[in-house]
Amino acid sequence: MMKMTLYPWMKRMNSITPRRNLVLSLIAFAAFALLLAGPLTATAQKNVPRERIAEGKVVNKDGAPIGGAVVYLKNSRSNDVRTYIADDDGHYRFGELSQDTDYEIWAESNTVRSKSREISSFDNENKFYFVLKVGVAKPASLDAPSN
Repeated sequence: MMKMTLYPWMKRMNSITPRRNLVLSLIAFAAFALLLAGPLTATAQKNVPRERIAEGKVVNKDGAPIGGAVVYLKNSRSNDVRTYIADDDGHYRFGELSQDTDYEIWAESNTVRSKSREISSFDNENKFYFVLKVGVAKPASLDAPSN
């Protein structure tokens, strides 16, 4: 048999090829892992519950804002009630509402109460905006007899 003599550059190629294959394999594996990680990360972020918010405005029967009105938010599961005093423009806001709880919300001003509004746990919305209309209390009649 004839003995084959390798030229110096051929010896170098033979020693580099396994390392090159290893490096290329690692790069291909990393690229594949990144391609798979993208959709998994997006799916995981979709399953994270987003914060639910209830906000809005308290107005009188004419639509003018009622500053200082007290807005009530009742948790139907625990019967806990949170309150918020509307700002001068009648705005209120409740954050960090649970996704799996029903709520009831209403406003009061000068002992007059608005209609209640409901937030259902079955509603897919995460932001609720309610205009709570509070009627004006009727003043006592001047013709009524006093005791």
